Amino acid sequence: MNKQEKVIGVLGGMGPEATASFFYKLIHSTKGVKKDQDHFRIFIDNNPKIPDRTKAILGEGESPLPALIETAKNVEKAGADVIAVPCITSNYFLKEVQKEVTIPIADVFAELNKYLRQDPNNIKKVGVLCTTGTRKTELFQNKLDAFEIFYPSPDTQKAKVMEAIYGPEGIKQGNIGNVPKRLLQEAALELINAGVDVIISGCTEIELALKQEDVTIPLIDPMQVLAESLTRNT
Repeated sequence: MNKQEKVIGVLGGMGPEATASFFYKLIHSTKGVKKDQDHFRIFIDNNPKIPDRTKAILGEGESPLPALIETAKNVEKAGADVIAVPCITSNYFLKEVQKEVTIPIADVFAELNKYLRQDPNNIKKVGVLCTTGTRKTELFQNKLDAFEIFYPSPDTQKAKVMEAIYGPEGIKQGNIGNVPKRLLQEAALELINAGVDVIISGCTEIELALKQEDVTIPLIDPMQVLAESLTRNT
């Protein structure tokens, strides 16, 4: 299948701005573009009605699985050849979603693992900023088992990371300015002081507020890694 034939589906809406950011990543990761027709065809179902993944994992809300399956089927029916999901926490549910569709769901953790292993700086200690839901599932420990995974302290996780994402001045409220940036910088500094080699933006909202220039060590965006993989593989 050549680039012109491959169709990418995006199971989005978790949240909408993170989905829009991923769309731009796909566009800008595509190499050799000289005209509109050189880009990939992309179907996006931006479904913000999918129940909150973290609340479900913590037993505080309804399961997002039925809505995830419905949305995946939508992009499959639209004609996608592969599905990308710009939400890290949702990976807890994607094994079950994959059973309900016939096209592959791109594995962001497999691509991230490959990326880290190929890094010439011999990465060993990986700091992760993510939702409490993702942290509880131990997705990063299980999927990146060749690396030592570090998280912020429980207090920092609640007061800074989750506040930056979900708080009244947080990213999910549409604020990607100084308040969430400062909170995430402080959480990142805790990880840096713990001696990590890199920090991973382990929630798709985090990269909207925290940028490479805000931290002193490499900041890795898994969705950028995934976008590059999808637009590189033909």
